[in-house]
Amino acid sequence: MSMVFPRREAEAQAFLEKNPDITSIQVIWTDMCGVARGKVLRRDELVPAWKDGRFMPISALVLDITGQDVPETGLVFDEGDRDMLLWPVPESLVRIPWMPEPTAQYLASVHDLDGTPHYADPRNALEAIVKRFQTELNMTPVGAVELEFFLMDRASAIAGEPRAPKSLINEHRPQHYQAYYLQDLEDFQPFFTDLYAYCDAQGLPAKTLISEYAPGQMEIVLRHRADVLKACDEGIMLKRVIKATAEKHGMVATFMAKPYAQWTGSGMHIHVSLGDEQGNNLFATDDPTTNELMMNAVGGLKAAMAESMLIFAPNANSYRRFRRNSYAPVSASWGINNRTVSIRIPAGAANACHIEHRPSGADANPYLVMAAILAGMHYGITEKSDPGNPVVGNGYEKRAKYIPGNWFDAIDAFWRASILKEYFGKPFVDTYCTVKEVEADRFYAEPTRRDFEWYLRAV
Repeated sequence: MSMVFPRREAEAQAFLEKNPDITSIQVIWTDMCGVARGKVLRRDELVPAWKDGRFMPISALVLDITGQDVPETGLVFDEGDRDMLLWPVPESLVRIPWMPEPTAQYLASVHDLDGTPHYADPRNALEAIVKRFQTELNMTPVGAVELEFFLMDRASAIAGEPRAPKSLINEHRPQHYQAYYLQDLEDFQPFFTDLYAYCDAQGLPAKTLISEYAPGQMEIVLRHRADVLKACDEGIMLKRVIKATAEKHGMVATFMAKPYAQWTGSGMHIHVSLGDEQGNNLFATDDPTTNELMMNAVGGLKAAMAESMLIFAPNANSYRRFRRNSYAPVSASWGINNRTVSIRIPAGAANACHIEHRPSGADANPYLVMAAILAGMHYGITEKSDPGNPVVGNGYEKRAKYIPGNWFDAIDAFWRASILKEYFGKPFVDTYCTVKEVEADRFYAEPTRRDFEWYLRAV
C-alpha cells in the first residue's frame, strides 16, 4: 500500500502533552447529507491515527439522513464495503468542553488508501473547487457561515409536537413573532453564556447573536475566513456546540428547515467574496453594478441556481420553507440591499462589499453549499455571465428564473446538471442523486398522520 499523506503526528503529540487529562478522542467526518458521523479513540490511539490515518468503511460516506446504507450507489456491497482512510484536518484537534469525561475531537477527510481524496467526501469536493480558483484565477475565496436554528422544549420535541421552550430565567414561553427581541435573548442568557464559552474553548469565531423571526428561533454569525474550508469546518463544529449546549439546559436545538407550519423556517446564509494574492477584496466597490468580476459571479450563481437546489434544499422538509413573503427566496434573483432576493449584495463599506447567498436551509451541508456557490461563481467569471438588472422592490412579485420548488424536481435538475457536473464530477453527481432519490422513496413510502386526516374517510 502506497502512503502519500503528510505525517502530522507531531501535532497530535503536542496536543496530548498540553492536555494530559484527555482520555478519549472523537474522530468526525461529514457524510453527503451533512450529518457529522464518527468514532471514538482512546488516548493511545491518537498519535498513530495522525501518523497513518484511521480506517472506515466506504458505506459510511453514502448513508441517508437516517443513517441507512444506500447500496444503489454502488459504494456498499458492489465494492465489498472496502476500507477508506480518515485523514486528520490540521488544526482541528480541540477539547470538547461539554463532555463529562476529558474528551477531544478532530475533523477528518476521507481518502482512498493510496492517498487520493475520495470524490464522495463533501469536504474534498469543496477543496477541489477552491484549488481551481487558486490555480486558474489566482484568487482566494473568502466566506462566512450564518446559521439560524430553533430552541425547543425537549419533551414536546421528542413527542413530535414541538413548541418553544420556557425561559431559563422566568419560565415565560415565547408564543409570538418578536424579531430582534432582546427580552428573548435575556430569557435564555444562561444558554448563550455557555454557548459562547464553548465556542471560545474550541476557537470558533462566533459573532453577532439575534432573536430571529419566530418563537425560539435564534441566529449566530461566524466571522469570515480567507479559508472557506475552515469556515465550513467551523459551521459543522458550531452545530455540535449549539446542540450540546441546548441539551445541557434541558432543551433541543434543531436546524430543521421548517419545523413549524405557522412560523418562518431556518436558513443558512453564506457570505462570500474573492481575495487577491495580497488579501485585497476583489469585490470592493461603492457601486456593485460597476464591478465586472462581481457581476459575472452573480450571473454564474443565477445560471447554476436551479441545478444547485438539491444541495441548498436537500430534504423533503426543506421545501416547506419556500413561501412567498417568507424571507426564503423562491426564484433565481439578485438585488442590492434587498432581502427578498436569492443573491443579495448587503449594505456596507466599499472595502467589505460581498455576496450574501440566501437560498440554503439550515439543514444543508455547509461544504456542499459553499462548493456549489463557488462553482457558480467560477462558471460566471470564466463565462462572463450577465446577471441582468437587479431586482428593485419586492422580489416575490417579480418574474425571475425558475428554481425547483419540490424535492423531486430538484433531484431531476441535479441529475441533468451541466454546470455543477463539470465542477463536482459525474461520479459525485450520480452518487448524491442516488442517495437523495432512495431517501425520497423511503420517505414517501410511509403514510403520515396527515394522510389519515385528509384521506381516510374522504375517499
